[in-house]
Amino acid sequence: MYRILLPRPDDVAAWRDAARQAALANIAASDLLWDVEGAGQDLFGASSSPLPPASPGAFAISRHFLRLVDDVVPHRDPERFSLLYRMLLRLLEQPGALADEADPLRRRLDLLAKEVRRDIHKMRAFVRFRELGERFVAWFEPDHHIVRVNAGFFVRRFSTMRWSILTPDLSIHWDGSSLAEGPGAIRADAPDGDPVEALWKGYYASIFNPARLKVGAMLKEMPRKYWANMPETALIPELIAGARARETRMVEQVTPRGNADVAWQALREEASHCTRCDLHRCATQTVFGEGPVDADIMVVGEQPGDQEDVAGRPFVGPAGQLFNRALDEAGIDRSRLYVTNAVKHFKFEPRGKRRIHARPNAGEIKACRWWLDQERAIVSPRRIILLGTTAIHAVTGKASSLASVRESPIELGGGVVALATIHPSYLLRLPDKAQAEQDYARFVDDLRSATSP
Repeated sequence: MYRILLPRPDDVAAWRDAARQAALANIAASDLLWDVEGAGQDLFGASSSPLPPASPGAFAISRHFLRLVDDVVPHRDPERFSLLYRMLLRLLEQPGALADEADPLRRRLDLLAKEVRRDIHKMRAFVRFRELGERFVAWFEPDHHIVRVNAGFFVRRFSTMRWSILTPDLSIHWDGSSLAEGPGAIRADAPDGDPVEALWKGYYASIFNPARLKVGAMLKEMPRKYWANMPETALIPELIAGARARETRMVEQVTPRGNADVAWQALREEASHCTRCDLHRCATQTVFGEGPVDADIMVVGEQPGDQEDVAGRPFVGPAGQLFNRALDEAGIDRSRLYVTNAVKHFKFEPRGKRRIHARPNAGEIKACRWWLDQERAIVSPRRIILLGTTAIHAVTGKASSLASVRESPIELGGGVVALATIHPSYLLRLPDKAQAEQDYARFVDDLRSATSP
């Protein structure tokens, strides 16, 4: 019996080195014990031996398996190292073994990988920093060893902040230039309460969608153990209690369109895993379009903002609220529009705790156009309202100025007409109040004209 002692429970490189050495020495999976330093001795540790010296030689392995290793190693299942090694030995004899999705070992590894990826997503979505002097501190309890894996995401997203994320196993600290690790912590080490929590609650109540409420699914995606870290969750019992009445009102206004609704749901799910450009690396999630899939009119904006990125819904932040006000004044019911963006991930520049909007470039618009084209194919609108130059570029494929196309309908073929106007965020940035009121009135007129029979 041979024993392999890994320095850390999430050390992918150490597992790969040890697995390569054992495989070249023709050691069977049943003859290997995998341990992690500090995790305690196994029952047979006293009779085990270290691996023999590495034998010369090499072998190639598929990228698919290497990605599986990256995902599975951070899992807490003590059998994960051995399971991966068994699959490695199998692949050396049958290089196509991973193609068998019904294979029990393949399915077990896929399940472990899925649970790790879900835990990574939860950490990115549910960490809430609270200000503590010159540092922002967050508490999180991951299910698996995913803190180091996620560290890069938080460094990229909050690069100009000084922050710490405390967890029971490990803490990480960023000082604006370097990342440091520390020992685990307890919940009492993290601050409680924050002056901006009232804003979080008001914001959450405004974006709560009763039509999507499935309590079981919600608890699965957002387990109660994270609720204490998220101020907005205090509102959930009250919102659930009133969800049925709100859903009834929404259903009265919207009727889904059979297969199109199924296709849209599948497309939305696929887009949630989009990595077609680098914007997914820092954004919280994909913000897909929403609205009736048989809408006559589609509205295309630029990209989600800070609040949309957190909520996962388009046009719910300040620009979205201004958009809603303009629709009301134009006599347009938003629930009858399909509202989406040209780019589905939030692009921003970090400034302290704030994330400042950054305009997507031509490559990012092109990469995301695939999703927009699929949305258009499913919804099949007769008219499209383009909010700003990014939307114009995404739909027409041309980087035209707004001034050159605003007054004239754009024929898109197949009887579809696009009409361009400003993006409501432009109005929020105008320093001259009189000019803002004048441009807002024209914006309302544009919306009214674009939706007139």
